[in-house]
Amino acid sequence: MKLILAIIITLFIGQFSFAQDFTLRGFVFNKIDGEPMPFEKVRLLRSDSTTVTGAITDVNGYYSISKLNKGEYILKVQSQGYKTLTANISITKNEGIISTNFELEKLQSVLDMEEVVVSADSKRKTTQVLISEIRMDKKGLERIPSVGGENDIVGAFGVTPGVITTGDQGGQMYVRGGTPIQNKILLDGITVYNPFHSIGFFSIFETELIQNASIFTGGFDAKYGGRISSIMDITYRDGNRKKFGGKISASPFLAKLVLEGPLSKAKNGKPSNSSFVFSAKHSLLDYTSKSLYKRINDGDGMPFSFTDIYGKITFKSDGGSKFSAFGFHNIDKVNYGVAETNWEQSGGGINFLLVPSSSPIFIKGHVNASSFSTEFTEFVSATESIYRASSIGGFDLGFDFIYFLKNESEFDYGINISGFNTKFETYNEIKQRITLDNFTTEIGAYLSYKFVSPRWVIQPSFRTQVYASLGTISPEPRLGIKYNATEKLRLKVSGGRFSQNFTSASSDKDVVNLFNGLLSAPTNVQSNFVTLYQNEKQPENGLQYAWHAIAGFEYDLTKKISVNIEGYYKYFSQLSNINQNKIYPDINAFSQIDDVYKKDFILENGESYGADLLVKYSGNRLYLWGVYSYGHSIRWDGDTTYFPVFDRRHNINLVGTYLFGKKKDLEISVRWNFGSGLPFTPTAGFYEGQTFNQGVSTDVTTTNPNSVSTYLGTFNSERLPTYHRLDITIKKKFIFKNKDILELIASVTNVYDRKNIFYVNRITNEKIYQFPILPSFGLSYKF
Repeated sequence: MKLILAIIITLFIGQFSFAQDFTLRGFVFNKIDGEPMPFEKVRLLRSDSTTVTGAITDVNGYYSISKLNKGEYILKVQSQGYKTLTANISITKNEGIISTNFELEKLQSVLDMEEVVVSADSKRKTTQVLISEIRMDKKGLERIPSVGGENDIVGAFGVTPGVITTGDQGGQMYVRGGTPIQNKILLDGITVYNPFHSIGFFSIFETELIQNASIFTGGFDAKYGGRISSIMDITYRDGNRKKFGGKISASPFLAKLVLEGPLSKAKNGKPSNSSFVFSAKHSLLDYTSKSLYKRINDGDGMPFSFTDIYGKITFKSDGGSKFSAFGFHNIDKVNYGVAETNWEQSGGGINFLLVPSSSPIFIKGHVNASSFSTEFTEFVSATESIYRASSIGGFDLGFDFIYFLKNESEFDYGINISGFNTKFETYNEIKQRITLDNFTTEIGAYLSYKFVSPRWVIQPSFRTQVYASLGTISPEPRLGIKYNATEKLRLKVSGGRFSQNFTSASSDKDVVNLFNGLLSAPTNVQSNFVTLYQNEKQPENGLQYAWHAIAGFEYDLTKKISVNIEGYYKYFSQLSNINQNKIYPDINAFSQIDDVYKKDFILENGESYGADLLVKYSGNRLYLWGVYSYGHSIRWDGDTTYFPVFDRRHNINLVGTYLFGKKKDLEISVRWNFGSGLPFTPTAGFYEGQTFNQGVSTDVTTTNPNSVSTYLGTFNSERLPTYHRLDITIKKKFIFKNKDILELIASVTNVYDRKNIFYVNRITNEKIYQFPILPSFGLSYKF
């Protein structure tokens, strides 16, 4: 505890230790609803209109320009589709702070505008490393074809370079060789343990509320810790501070409601300093699918049910500081007949932004807690079933400090303290029961410095991750570099060390996994481990570690066409998994037995490498997105090298969107996805499983067991058939005089009715396919 207090005090004192200079800062808001506008370009000009420097607003709409000399300046905000705003700035002192806020107002002729404005996005390409990173806002998410008349962030994840999904059902996502548990999902700073519903079309997130979604597929900055594969950082907007509004929508898949507005009346024409937002959605498939989709599940309909609820209140000061409190609850249930699973999760927290009037430091903080529990039952026969269960609950307290430097350089540092309790129960292949119940704590602290010059962006960072409950400290150096070779060509590299406490246990007995347990790093692992490269280790626990190395380049073919190519290598130096080879209990009577036959968990390691190509065209009416990913992953369990279940060689995603009509109120979107076959372990045969209820005297020639056991072939030695699917969405908007919007949406999922495999029961050989052709119609009304 003394160490924790010392770190916090040091970080807070640090904000006052920087040399003072003159700083210009503020926020950029949308005049319609008072919401911040992220990633907008703010330029500082001399009185003769020549550019001095500039900045880009962050997700809070905040900008800061430091190290300014005395003089007369013009501050200019220019964004495509909005009126250009300027403010005269006079600096007469060597030190000080001037705060200037802007409210951007949309142009009346925005729908017909063809003018090209130098966007913040193009500026970000030269001032940020941006390697293995995809950012999307609400508009970008809505370009991707929707399912059931509802856009969802699942579509954006699915077309991200390096991301592999398991299809229409199950909701699993693998990123450049990492498993789902190795992906960290954040919603306004809170960890979401399961972001996807069992029907793979929908997540727990509400698209209408998403302000920004950043997906980091590797090599991420030291700001993020606790995962070894990827980060998905999602930010929700606040409620409308000027007027009450909302959105109602319905389709055969789900119905949802979004409400927002100010909590108090606006004064003197200014937005209210407080607002609320609430969203709720519930699946309708258990009511509609039996009559509308009779081809599915032998006419019994789609066995999915889910509910999502979210709410937030926000209070803002005139100086830009902000306080938010939010909470969410999610429920998911599904019964496939051969197996059923259900899960539930809840969370809530407080976020705050502080903009001290006398300090150039920008401070962010959060305190939150979340929980998740899941159960899975597989029906092996009419009288036998296998049960698995997992739960996790945790808290997180964190502070981030950002100091803006000259020429868009910056220095960041922060700390977070977290703890979580895990409970887990499962059975391995020979029905040995495996349980785990413990509580662990972690402390993470980081430093990050970004240097920006006309040619170079260099961002070294360092994270220290303290696993207090395990007595382990993980030093994690990281580095990102970009070289702006020409105006169109940019080279970039990144790499670093990563660690995590969480691990997963899933049954390899299933051809397709439906259950992923959550647990903290086990200590019941083998005392000696030989790695993939035959190095011998004596591990103390099952913490997971990885090294990332990434290199690539960006090239702008034209102002509208860009190409991004990256190659990556991930070395997973230590992984933990459920021990499928366990035969004996770990007791003194079996002390001479090798650990790999009696420990609950086993250590593994492995590597993943590949390359991703992204080609993007952004026009006034036409938007194209093309991705090709090549990947190769292997794992080593100390004895055998094998392909993990997510090892997919080739993955292609093609997306196209076109806007028709003078008002661009008719939109057609198309997506085609192709994936080569995933590996699985074939079934070699069956036998009657002896219980040996009379011990060694059991007569196997006269006993007649009533259960059938499976004899497996070589682990993951065969491949499932290729997966491919075509989706089409058509949207038509009707904008009324009061600016309310009615939108009609028609979609067809799996247009050519491809039979993609989803699940196979090894005993009965019963197959469940991904969804057949699914036409759907939905409507929404936004007011």
